Amino acid sequence: MEISGAELVIRLLERQGIEIVCGIPGGSNLPIYDALRDSSIKHILARHEQGAGFMSQGMARTTGKAAVCMATSGPGVTNLLTAIADASLDSIPIVAITGQVSASLIGTDAFQEVDTYGLTIPITKHNFLVQSAEDLLTVIPEAFRLAESGRPGPVVVDIPKNVQKEIIEFESFPEIGVKQSLPMCDEKSLAKAIAMINGARRPVIYAGGGIIAANATDDLIRFAHKNSIPVVTTLMGLGAYPHGDPHYLGMLGMHGERATNMLMEEADLLIALGVRFDDRAVGKACEFCKHADILHIDIDRSEIGKIKPSNFSIVGDVGHALKAFADRVEPAIRIGWSARISSLRMLHPEILPDKEDFFHPMNLLRVASESLSDQSIITTDVGQHQMWVAKGYPFKKPRTLLTSGGLGTMGFGLPNAIGAALANPDRRVVCVSGDGSILMNIQELATLAEHRLNVKVLIMNNNKLGLVRQQQALFFEERYFASSFESSPDFVAIAKGFGVPAFDLSEEENPSLFLRKVLGQEGPCVINIPIDFDNKVLPMVPPECANREMIGG
Repeated sequence: MEISGAELVIRLLERQGIEIVCGIPGGSNLPIYDALRDSSIKHILARHEQGAGFMSQGMARTTGKAAVCMATSGPGVTNLLTAIADASLDSIPIVAITGQVSASLIGTDAFQEVDTYGLTIPITKHNFLVQSAEDLLTVIPEAFRLAESGRPGPVVVDIPKNVQKEIIEFESFPEIGVKQSLPMCDEKSLAKAIAMINGARRPVIYAGGGIIAANATDDLIRFAHKNSIPVVTTLMGLGAYPHGDPHYLGMLGMHGERATNMLMEEADLLIALGVRFDDRAVGKACEFCKHADILHIDIDRSEIGKIKPSNFSIVGDVGHALKAFADRVEPAIRIGWSARISSLRMLHPEILPDKEDFFHPMNLLRVASESLSDQSIITTDVGQHQMWVAKGYPFKKPRTLLTSGGLGTMGFGLPNAIGAALANPDRRVVCVSGDGSILMNIQELATLAEHRLNVKVLIMNNNKLGLVRQQQALFFEERYFASSFESSPDFVAIAKGFGVPAFDLSEEENPSLFLRKVLGQEGPCVINIPIDFDNKVLPMVPPECANREMIGG
C-alpha cells in the first residue's frame, strides 16, 4: 500500500488502540493533523501544550496504559517539557509525538527549531528522531512497548516535516507494540526474603507507586493481613492500601503523622516495595530506619542502593513478589508489635481541627469524601492543599489520586482532571487546587467547558503561596517575601467567562449542604473556597532533618 508518513503515524496509533490524543497543531506537525482529520481518533485541542501533556497523564495515570500528546516544534516542544519531566519522575507511560522542521533545516536555527532530541534525553525513558517514513513502522510500536514495559515512563517521537510528507510503499502493518512481561523474581531470593519476614518481630511494609503500577494492591492486602504487618505508603502509593484498614498507618515522611514516623524508628525489618526512598518520604536518608534491616524490591535496578543501602534486594516484578509473600509467609499475630503501634498512636494522636470550623481544609475534604464514592478520582495541584488531601482524604482504591509527586508541578491538577474525565466518563473527578496553582494552567477551563466534562474544581483560596509562606514562617523567622498576591482574582467571574458554572462557597447559606449538592451533580463546576492563610500543614519534618525530628502538631 502507498501512504504518507503522517498517515502512517495515525494508522499506527489506531492500531495501538488509541482513541484520544491531546495536543495543539503548528507548522511542523500540520501534515499529522491533516491525516488525523479523517481518523476515528478523537482530538482534544488543549489551550497550552503543557496542558495537553498533563491531559495525557490523566488518561495514563487512571488506566495504566500509554496515552498520547502532540506538539509542534520549537515552543510547542518546550511547553511540553514540564509534563514530560513530570511523567518521568512519577513513572507514567505517555508517548509524545512532536513535529520537527525538515531534516535539511535541522541545525540551521530555522524558524521554530529546537533540539527536541537533545532536550528530552534527560527526562525520557527513550526518545527518537525519525529519519524516514519507513522507520515509523518500527518506531511507533516500539515507543508504546518501551513506555509501558518494566518501569513505565515517557517516550518522545520527534518527526521532521519532510518525513511526515514522504510517501512510502509497504506490504503490511507491523505488530502492535505490546507491554513486555515483567521479569519474575528469583525463587531463591524470594525464599530468603520470606525467611527474613517470618523471622522479623517488628516488620513494617513501606509501599510506593510501584504497587499501583504493578496492579498488586490485592496481594499487598492479603500479605499484610496474613502476617499482621503495618503498612505505610508514600504520596505516590496512596490508594495502594485502603484507608481505614486496621493495618494501615497512612503516609510517612515530611507531612506524615508523628506516630507513623516514630513507628519507623522501632522497626526491625523494613519491607520496601516499589519505592525509591525519596527524600520527602525518608527525610535524612542516613537516619531513616537506622535500626531495621531493609528488604528492597523494585523493577528498576538503578534504584537499588541509590539512596539507602539494603540488607537484601530483589530486582523484579513487585507484583510477583507480593503474590509469593501472600501465599507463602507464615500466618502471624504480632500481639506485642500491635500493642506498641496502638500505644504510639495514642501517645501521638492525629491533630484534627474543630468540626465547627467548616472552612478548615481538612473539614472541607471530609465533607467531600462523604459525598463521593471510593471510585471517584481526585487530582491535586502542588502546595498545602496537596498535603491536606494526602493527609485528610480517605483513599481506598488505586489510581484514584493523581498528584505530582517527584517534580511537584503547580498547574498539574486541572489538565490531569480533564484527562481523567476523558478516559473515565462514568466516574466523578474532583480537582483540588490552590489560588496559586490554578493560575498556572487556568486556560484549560476553556477545554473543560468545550467538552462539558464531569469535573469539579475546588480552589482553596488564601491569596497566598501557602506552602512557601508556611516554610517562611517556620524556617525563615517569618520573613515573608514574594508569597502573597497583591491582587485577588475573581475566580468565579473568570470561570464563568470561560463558560464553566462557578460559585463562591462563602456566599452560600449552608456551605456544607451546597458542597455536597454540587459534588453530586453532573457536568463541570468551579467552587472558590476562601480559607485562613494561617492554616498550616502540621506536623512537618524540617528540610534535611530526620523524620523523627518533626515539628508542630
